[in-house]
Amino acid sequence: MTREKTDFWVGLFILLGLLALVFLALRAGNMSSFSFAPTYRVQAYFDNVGGLKVRAPVKSSGVVVGRVASIGFDNQRFQATVTLDLEQQYAFPTDTSASILTSGLLGEQYIGLTPGGEDKNLADGGAIEFTQSAVVLEDLISKFLYNSAEKEGSAAAPSPAPGAAPAPEAAH
Repeated sequence: MTREKTDFWVGLFILLGLLALVFLALRAGNMSSFSFAPTYRVQAYFDNVGGLKVRAPVKSSGVVVGRVASIGFDNQRFQATVTLDLEQQYAFPTDTSASILTSGLLGEQYIGLTPGGEDKNLADGGAIEFTQSAVVLEDLISKFLYNSAEKEGSAAAPSPAPGAAPAPEAAH
């Protein structure tokens, strides 16, 4: 092989490696499905956002209709404020509900929108009033363990049935 041919193949290999690194960086930053479609901003308030991240998808019926623009905290409401960028081609009624859901058992979190039945649609700067916070797996496990421990404690020392006669005392 000539020197020029070798240089060409090495250069091509390096170029493909750089393209692969850019692709992985975009996937890791959740930017691979970046859209230039016009959007409108909507606020939603949650008691707990769990592991929701900026740029997480906003889905309705499994279709990505927007992205999470920012996550903050409202000092007056004492709730997490999530700003959503929804694509203008998707119009949702004002009584739409938002839930923080998880892809699979331990997958990434996203916001799921369930449209309501109002005639009027959400506008830029509007707010989604009906929200459901993230389910935190650790809280579910602790509730389950607490309930099972409480049941075992009550089974170990049964209380007398209502209306039952007291147990006879032992003879002296």
